[in-house]
Amino acid sequence: MLKIIILVLLIGVLVSLFSGLVFLFKDSGRQDSKRTLYALGIRIALATALVATVSYGLYSGELRFGTQAPWHGKTHGSDSATK
Repeated sequence: MLKIIILVLLIGVLVSLFSGLVFLFKDSGRQDSKRTLYALGIRIALATALVATVSYGLYSGELRFGTQAPWHGKTHGSDSATK
């Protein structure tokens, strides 16, 4: 469940990033438009939530560093090859 939340937050950050870019180009001539600023604020909030979620996952043990990744297979040396 935590990985799904992280993925949703990451997608939200990317959507906010690109919407801010679109608003920046569309509203470049208008002085009173604050859509780019609001997109930046949303992106900062989502990025903060993403960092907090990853930190919680690492703290709780649901996410972990190490050799549990799928690409850390038995191809790079095993116990029998070192003996």
